[in-house]
Amino acid sequence: MAKYLAQIIVMGAQVLGRAFARALRQEFAASQAAAEARGRAGRQSAAASSITGMTLQEAQQILNVSTLSPEEIQKNYEHLFKVNEKSVGGSFYLQSKVVRAKERLDEELAIQKQNVPPEQKQET
Repeated sequence: MAKYLAQIIVMGAQVLGRAFARALRQEFAASQAAAEARGRAGRQSAAASSITGMTLQEAQQILNVSTLSPEEIQKNYEHLFKVNEKSVGGSFYLQSKVVRAKERLDEELAIQKQNVPPEQKQET
């Protein structure tokens, strides 16, 4: 009786182990496919972050934008640039951060425009 119980437990563990291994392989394959799909845009975005010295999130925080809307970026940029002018008691350092943030967001917009699939380009 104990022998059969042990065999059932071992067989159940083997089945669970194979199912877990299969699920892990499928998840890994899906992850690789998603990474490859994001790969080119991600590499370009990382390169832009490296060149400007500012991440996309940091640039969005500086210009106080949640979406990459060119109109909103330009509006916030103009306001913050004007507010931080040295002639009105602003900070040149903050003004330069505002300029770098706008450059970084403009670069990201260019990357996104470059990586739009052809079927979406025809619709716009």
